[in-house]
Amino acid sequence: MPHKDKVEGSAKEARGNVKEAAGKMTGDEKLRTDGAADKAKGKVQKGVGKAKEAARDALKH
Repeated sequence: MPHKDKVEGSAKEARGNVKEAAGKMTGDEKLRTDGAADKAKGKVQKGVGKAKEAARDALKH
């Protein structure tokens, strides 16, 4: 079962992609940079979830 940080990070990354694309299409620099920031935060959170998953799996074996 995926760790909740991994799932939430993926969702945050997806929202960031949408915001960034919308900002690029509309020329809204703030929306684009907010989206890029959300995307980066999502990648980090997803990485934390993967690490927690790996640790949990390692402890099971």
